[in-house]
Amino acid sequence: MSTMRKILGWSVLLVAAVCSRGMAPELDAGSTVAESTTAVIVQGRDLDTVAEAVREAGGEITHELGIIRAVGARLTQVQLASLAAAHRGVRVFQGREVEVAGGDADSFFPARVGADQLHAAGTDGSGVTVAVLDTGIKKFAGLQKGIEKGAGGNNRILAGYDAILDGDLDINQDENGHGTHVASTAVSSRDNVNGSYNGVAPNADLVVVKVFGATGTGTYADVIRGLGWVIAHKDFYGIRVLNLSFSAVPNSSYWDDPLNQAVMAAWQAGIVVVAAAGNEGPDPMSIGVPGNVPYVITVGAMSDNDTPADGTDDYLASFSAAGPTLEAFVKPELVAPGGHIRAMMPNSSQLAQDHPEFHDGGIYFTMSGTSQSAAVVSGVVALMLDADPTLTPDEVKCKLMDSAQAAVGVGGYLAYSPLQQGAGLVDAVAAVASTRSGCANVGLDVAKDLAGIEHYVGPVLWDDQLETFYVGGVGYDWDASFPMQGFTWTTGSPWVQGSPWVQGSPWVQGSPWVQGSPWVQGSPWVQGSPWVQGSPWVQGIPWETTQYTWTSGLAETMSINVWVPQE
Repeated sequence: MSTMRKILGWSVLLVAAVCSRGMAPELDAGSTVAESTTAVIVQGRDLDTVAEAVREAGGEITHELGIIRAVGARLTQVQLASLAAAHRGVRVFQGREVEVAGGDADSFFPARVGADQLHAAGTDGSGVTVAVLDTGIKKFAGLQKGIEKGAGGNNRILAGYDAILDGDLDINQDENGHGTHVASTAVSSRDNVNGSYNGVAPNADLVVVKVFGATGTGTYADVIRGLGWVIAHKDFYGIRVLNLSFSAVPNSSYWDDPLNQAVMAAWQAGIVVVAAAGNEGPDPMSIGVPGNVPYVITVGAMSDNDTPADGTDDYLASFSAAGPTLEAFVKPELVAPGGHIRAMMPNSSQLAQDHPEFHDGGIYFTMSGTSQSAAVVSGVVALMLDADPTLTPDEVKCKLMDSAQAAVGVGGYLAYSPLQQGAGLVDAVAAVASTRSGCANVGLDVAKDLAGIEHYVGPVLWDDQLETFYVGGVGYDWDASFPMQGFTWTTGSPWVQGSPWVQGSPWVQGSPWVQGSPWVQGSPWVQGSPWVQGSPWVQGIPWETTQYTWTSGLAETMSINVWVPQE
């Protein structure tokens, strides 16, 4: 299973210095050609201390990232060496790029997840604000106007922040188009041809944070700054849901990735974070950052085959990333419609110009991806919080998983592994009605995680000889056809043949932490292929059974193994 071994051969690097590469030289008054600089994130004990350390080394501070006790900066090789020598307590991460996750033709997705039934009963997202970190937004009426339910009907876009420019956002511009499509999927109030709403939570409010430009790319520092802004303004704008429709290949443990640290801080602050699983499936261990954060709700993609009333022809999208994570957590948590999602997008945007065949010439663009799946679930979460504003992020996650509908074949066997479909297809009606609690993030402590007191590994076991994953004692051979044996969520064991993490020792088959090395030398995400361009829709992986039903969900009840780092 060469693919498996290749994926397992990951490395995590705690660095004291980084290398620059491919930088154009700049002129300096003291020399003919100055040494090129490198974009980095410098993290330390607190913001003021790390900022002063960068200044002492002669570096330029580009971002203040107080959310993770860090700054974005540009330094030369000499300055980096000076910083490392004088301040051994700081950590330096190579600046990286992140990209949005998107792809292509027509689905009544609100009806497929039962959102239309909640709309009819008066649950529509009122009073809940969804923050979308993406490429901006075009102020279509369906995103600006509510569904005439009292005050605020025409002021649903509450605020905008441009994390790239560190200032107010022009709330009527989306050069790329991806952000508008994602926001429309989650909260559009426009009518479908059948009279239902085109968005899942058509009366929820919006806060828009631009972290990606026209090409759909952005820096780690910009995304982290955007996350910090959301946390700082969550109470003022009533932000309860945060949609992250982007993904990237993990290059460290989840807790050591600076972007993931900011995402964990958002969860700790009481915001329900919904993240795309990523479009790098169907291979195992393809879940991206920040979907690999164990706390958040990570969403994979299925397609209703353009027949929302008929579940027998649904299928899992072939691009949908699969678990487990590198730390042996079961991901994604659940799946949602992500194939052929029709939502609003300006026809002047980059995506529409690049793929005119998917734009109707008016305001709708059809796209596929886990970006769209995440947006569907963000809308469902807004409906849940409309119905019960007291829910915590952990409670929302528990109820979503408890109520999801697992794809089960004849005889009750799973049509797909839980590492592909999670607990199953999201069910908005059942999620709102669920009385389950205490079944998500059991054994995890986000405060201890962020403080570096404890980090965690999940319950999935990998048998290297049989090349089989075990979840709750049930084996899943990735090369075999499904359905497999029956499945229940049970107490798990640490991965890698049951060997626990012992005081920070490196993972078996993984690479050890190496001092003084660059963080993968700034290699681009996804082998340099920007997700924003999308991929043509593939029919995906058909269910292996002739008949199946979406049945009651597989709620998460798992024990977590604690790893305590050395002092």
